[in-house]
Amino acid sequence: MEHLGIIAGTVFREKSEVFASLTERMMENEFGQATVFLSDTVAFIPRHGKDRRCYILPHLINHQANLKALKDLGVREVIGINSTGSLKRGLKPGTLVVPHDFIMLSGTPTIFSGKPIHIAPTLSENLRQRLIDTAIECGFDVVREGIYWQTRGPRLETKAEIAMMSQFADLVGMTMASEAVVAKELDISYAALCSVDNYGHGLGERELTMEEISQHSSRNAEAMIEIIAKYMERRRG
Repeated sequence: MEHLGIIAGTVFREKSEVFASLTERMMENEFGQATVFLSDTVAFIPRHGKDRRCYILPHLINHQANLKALKDLGVREVIGINSTGSLKRGLKPGTLVVPHDFIMLSGTPTIFSGKPIHIAPTLSENLRQRLIDTAIECGFDVVREGIYWQTRGPRLETKAEIAMMSQFADLVGMTMASEAVVAKELDISYAALCSVDNYGHGLGERELTMEEISQHSSRNAEAMIEIIAKYMERRRG
């Protein structure tokens, strides 16, 4: 069976025995190096690096090298696990969302240079629906659509920026759109499972802190792990 590609944060691997027991492999391609953790069925990339002490900031992630490494392993579908901020008061922290589209107005990573190639970025509808079905089977009340707005990071957004973005999108994050674009360029199916870990700056009652975001992300990771484990089981069956 071909590997299922998974790209997630470091906490995702730390909280799961399945992912903690994978074999580490350093891969190199024309875009750089990528650290991949492998089993017979999974190819997992910790997008921010394998060590919290050497955290790769969002704007420094080498998405091209990461996705090309998965492509070289024969991966044809990738699930992104993303921590996000809510742009809507109705999307409370703890909510799970499978977005259907995204906005990214800043510079986008690409595997192309010197060629007049233009793709129309999309998320895989087939993979999205299978993720939704799996989350429902696990008993989670997942939100089936949402628009993700990617900012460059690493800073958080201003209150004015959140107010503007909330008119057009539902979630805000710093990585998913980049992964989706590069995956599309490499002809890899990509969809994302997003946890809402905080309200965007100015939407909550308290001042937003990175400590609060990390706490929510750690709790939500357990639900995400359960969904991915079930998805892998369904895939094998």
